[in-house]
Amino acid sequence: YTTVHTLSLHDALPILALSAEQVAGPRTPGKASGEIRHYGSQPGCVQLADRKLRVKRPRLRHKNDGEVAVPAYEALRKNQALSQYMLGALMRGISTREYHEVLPKMAETVGVSRSTVSRQAIEASVEQLKQLQERRWDQMEILVIYIDGQRFGEHHILSAVGVDVEGHKHVLGIACGATENAAAVKQLLTGLRDRGLPTDRKYAKALRAGIEEVFGREQEVQRCRNHKIENVMGELPKEQQEQTRRLMRAAFKLSSAEEGEKRLEQIARQLEYDYASAARSLREGMKEMFTLQRLKIPVSLHKCLATTNLIESPHSGVRKRTRNVCRWRDADMAERWAASAWLLTEKHFRRIDGHQELWSLAALLGRESCAKKEKVA
Repeated sequence: YTTVHTLSLHDALPILALSAEQVAGPRTPGKASGEIRHYGSQPGCVQLADRKLRVKRPRLRHKNDGEVAVPAYEALRKNQALSQYMLGALMRGISTREYHEVLPKMAETVGVSRSTVSRQAIEASVEQLKQLQERRWDQMEILVIYIDGQRFGEHHILSAVGVDVEGHKHVLGIACGATENAAAVKQLLTGLRDRGLPTDRKYAKALRAGIEEVFGREQEVQRCRNHKIENVMGELPKEQQEQTRRLMRAAFKLSSAEEGEKRLEQIARQLEYDYASAARSLREGMKEMFTLQRLKIPVSLHKCLATTNLIESPHSGVRKRTRNVCRWRDADMAERWAASAWLLTEKHFRRIDGHQELWSLAALLGRESCAKKEKVA
């Protein structure tokens, strides 16, 4: 009994194509040239101890002497340990777009130079960045926009994730710059506007900086409560932090925005005599801490909308896919890798908690047609 795992032509092992290119040169359209030429592809099979792995392998032919072997394919067929390593990567769910993490470790063994792998990874990441930058949002009904930044070495990449009316998350775009930089936020939002995201609608947003200039002053912004707590904690000595954290969290849970603001103001007054900087941090943007209560957003949506956890959680997936990079040469490299990592991470997105109640948010934001459709569903 033998288990057979099949890879489609779309998922054909990139290492085989790279190996063929090293022998015959890159594939070029038009009339074939050179002594050894690309000759389409054909089914192949790598034999393992208890299973077979079917692949679509490239074919090479010498213009006079017939078939030419693809070195990587022959190495995978003959070296069972190497084949097992590759299969293990596949079985762990490593996508073909992540092979730049796997190939360098096995490149020399199967006859593919590391420079070829590096070039292929760069070309793929350039294409993925282009794909992300060209996404259109004309036909997508986005209700919520989250914006946050992430560091890659000394470079900052700003990311925007949107939630549609059904609760699905989408990577809207990325841009170089930190979240504290209003110009970078404006650049990111302007790019979304240019790619079809309507600016004449209301959205629930997790950041104020740069929004008014692109989307207008009437936009609803819910600041991240976790960030606010950590900012205040950073201005307090350790012995004062736990009690203040508990008081702030209790204030955030109040059902009335007015009561919540009043409670935070009481905390600020208690702090301002000995810890004036903590009181200032607490008061900054206080009204935007309670946008959810002011709009009467269902409590089931507070977990997702009150913080930027929805975008920070995928950041761990982005970090996982970029952790092997030891040196970030420039911002372009960081942006390319971030784009590739975000597109891979997006494949594992799930609908947000409380998505069944998004029709009510749509109604509050003036999206009547969406609200009626979702409520009926």
